Amino acid sequence: MDPSSLTSMFASRLARARTMMESHGVDVMLLSVGADLPYFCGYEAMPLERLTMLVVQRDGDATLVVPGLEAPRVVERPDVFSMRPWAETEDPIAIVAGLAGPASTAAIGDHTWAGFLVDLHAVMPSTEFRRASTITSPIRSVKEPDEISRLRVASAAVDRIASRLQAGEIPLVGRTEADVSAELGRQIIEEGHDRVNFAIVAAGENAASPHHEPGARVIRDGESVLCDFGGTMIGPDGVGYCSDITRCVSIGEPPTEFAELYDVLVEAQRASVEAATVGTPCQEVDRVGRSLITDAGLGDFFVHRTGHGIGVEAHEDPYIVEGNETPLVAGHAFSVEPGIYIPGRWGARLEDIVVASADGPDPLNLVDHSLAVVES
Repeated sequence: MDPSSLTSMFASRLARARTMMESHGVDVMLLSVGADLPYFCGYEAMPLERLTMLVVQRDGDATLVVPGLEAPRVVERPDVFSMRPWAETEDPIAIVAGLAGPASTAAIGDHTWAGFLVDLHAVMPSTEFRRASTITSPIRSVKEPDEISRLRVASAAVDRIASRLQAGEIPLVGRTEADVSAELGRQIIEEGHDRVNFAIVAAGENAASPHHEPGARVIRDGESVLCDFGGTMIGPDGVGYCSDITRCVSIGEPPTEFAELYDVLVEAQRASVEAATVGTPCQEVDRVGRSLITDAGLGDFFVHRTGHGIGVEAHEDPYIVEGNETPLVAGHAFSVEPGIYIPGRWGARLEDIVVASADGPDPLNLVDHSLAVVES
């Protein structure tokens, strides 16, 4: 994307944010660490005790307040925001408050350090602070065509890794979970990602913990292994887009009970994907797959939501969960990942990233959904 296109993209995003600010009665938006900042200006702040904050006035300018020593990292976009580097002896809280002006309502980034919010509140006592996600999330959750393309590229990259896993090209038996996790991480980078977000490897009974931390447990012949991994690909605009996939393999032929459990999981995941049509409430997508798992007598072992949105963050809106009545719209990107976890025995999860489109659900992960059997 050429510089003028990037400028136009960020300017358009800020224009939409200002429209949302108007409708929500917000005078100023304050974005610090987290995904909102790069999404709206192309700069990702380091999580430092030195404050970085984009000050977006509803009816005025946008200014990036940044520590002077960090300023060389910023790609300046004067048609989008001005930059205000601050020296070590200056007070960045006072600078932000001055730029914010006499705001009655401020939307502050959800990931802003609490200490900065406390300090801002002290110098802006008459300002009501709200979560910036009420402004930013509705914008970020509906992906533009270029964003979907970038999610597709990231998904294809982890598909290639999952395909190698299913083909037995990633050795498992005799290795620790941590060792296999590290190898998945290396392959994520080799496949074009800039960072690894996670690489869960859970063998046997450990797979009954959905977010198991890979450790010294040695993977053995005759058991199943759950692998859930993904990373972030950062583009020339400074904005990263995430991948996320889960597949399970069986080392040797699986026990009949586990194979039957996995068949239920495959059907639940397929049905949930098919249900993810434009206009369908998020909670209904959750209900479709969950009902199949419940009908199989396994409902008590599906202990988490069906999915989460994905984009600049690995987890963002929309969440595919009971109680979320938000209807899917074209451009929503989210995971569909039902799981069944039997404590002390085993667990299984099957995850794809899906985009809601006018033509129906568009799965971005295409690698085989069946339980792959690999040799020891």
